[in-house]
Amino acid sequence: MERIFKRVVILLLVCLANTYAFANGKEAKSSNFDWNPVMDAIIQVESEGNPNAVSGKSCGAMQITPILVAECNNILKKRNSKKRYKLSDRFNVAKSKEMFLLFQSYYNPKNSVEQAIRSWNGGMRYSVKGTQRYFNKVMKLLK
Repeated sequence: MERIFKRVVILLLVCLANTYAFANGKEAKSSNFDWNPVMDAIIQVESEGNPNAVSGKSCGAMQITPILVAECNNILKKRNSKKRYKLSDRFNVAKSKEMFLLFQSYYNPKNSVEQAIRSWNGGMRYSVKGTQRYFNKVMKLLK
């Protein structure tokens, strides 16, 4: 029982530290990973760099869906941030990249390039088979 209590206390302290760091503009990161090459390759595959691209419900250079905007806002809410994204932010390349980075920091803390690319195309429950062509296109641009 004492071990469980100690673990719970440690977990709470870690969560509080992360919340404090994010609230003070110092978002906890697992590393200083540079996502720029991956984001640039995704932009080329998704829209050929066109920030005004529209395809169905996906918009902007990174072809962001309303669901992703809502999920980013949920992540921000969980992190006690007052910042929120609007659907129109999808047409702003800088804000689109912010959403990508936020999504990766929450769902991909180990900074797996493969997971980032596949989940951007197929969602968090992507299949390798279903995202293979997309993954190959992005990786070709990364090399």
